[in-house]
This record gives sequence, C-alpha cells and structure tokens, in this order.
Amino acid sequence: MMRFYWLTLGVICVWRFTHLLQAEDGPWNIVVWLHRSVKTGFWASLLDCFYCLSLWVAAPFAFLISEQWGERLLLWPTLSAGAILLERITNDRRSVQPALYFEEEEKEDALLRQSETPVNRSESSTR
Repeated sequence: MMRFYWLTLGVICVWRFTHLLQAEDGPWNIVVWLHRSVKTGFWASLLDCFYCLSLWVAAPFAFLISEQWGERLLLWPTLSAGAILLERITNDRRSVQPALYFEEEEKEDALLRQSETPVNRSESSTR
C-alpha cells in the first residue's frame, strides 16, 4: 500500500513541476525569466515540450522514491508517463486540432484536348 502512495505522490509531483516549468509564469515570474534567459537551443526546446520535460523532471523523483537501481530505471519513465496522462486529462484542449489542408484551384481544361487550329463553327454548320 505504501508503494502505491509513493507512486501516486511521485506522478502528481512530476506533473506539477513539469506543468509549472512548461506552461506557467511561476511565482514572481521566475519561470518567465527562465524562458527568456534560454531563448534558443536545447534548454529552450526542452522547456517548450511537456513530454520531454516530464522525462527530465521524473529522474530525480525516481531516484528519491525508489531504493534499488533496477527499480529506479523502471520508475523513471513510469512517473513521466503518469504525468503525461494527467496532462492529457487536465488539458483544456479537449480534442486534437485538425491538420491544415489547402487545395489549389484547378484549371477546368487541364485534361481536355484542345485543337491546334480553331474550328469555325459557322462553317461546319452550313455544310
């Protein structure tokens, strides 16, 4: 029973810290300052992706919660996956955005053959 308690607590903590770093301003705009200080590169892309960031946030929690190295290695992605599931459940966007679709306007006569010399319709009707 205690293991389930620590697993649940770990998942909620990983979700909370990841959500704070990725989607919130933080107290006294500390997270905003953090985002502005790492404008480009690895750290900026890490702070923009909830999935990537949850994996890194889960690592210290897995180390603290478990006692053996094998258990730590299994708990690390488990905590990240739990945080991702919580994010999907609590996310305001309830559905996936549709893919953008653009269609160019087709020429009406693209597949029709055209004669090289124009046919005079008035001559053909009199014959």
